[in-house]
Amino acid sequence: MTRVEELTTKLQLLPHPEGGFFREIYRSSDFSKKEHLPAGYSGDRSYATSIYFLLTAGNFSAYHRILQDEMWHFYEGSPIEIHEIDPSGTHTVTILGTDLDAGQRPFHVVKGGVWFGSRVHGVGAYGLVGCTVAPGFDFADFEMADRQELVDAFPKLEAEIVALTRG
Repeated sequence: MTRVEELTTKLQLLPHPEGGFFREIYRSSDFSKKEHLPAGYSGDRSYATSIYFLLTAGNFSAYHRILQDEMWHFYEGSPIEIHEIDPSGTHTVTILGTDLDAGQRPFHVVKGGVWFGSRVHGVGAYGLVGCTVAPGFDFADFEMADRQELVDAFPKLEAEIVALTRG
């Protein structure tokens, strides 16, 4: 059994709509009422949620955005590239990993409302991370990027957008 197969089996990971594999591992039982949340939320939300997220070589997490900030925690495997496009069109890449001398960081926050996608950095087979969202994640807060709409909005980033979108 490969390490990817072992992680997928033992952590009970399932395919994620954006790419990769995941399983929710925490959802707070307490919640914030809609009227206490910022504009844009369609209902009440748990205080926080957390998932395991596994990316493999040759696969990627397609550009998407959510309303909330998302905290990324590196666990094992190859580093992960997190690509972000903020509303002004600034593209940044953060390498999530443990080689601090190479500029990698084991923790990163993607701000709410920012388009982001990710992939394994370099030639590694996989990267396992955790993602924590507060207020808690709900698919009602999730938007998958449409390749052409994103290219139309940020034409100078076409190559980066095509690399991390499907279709």
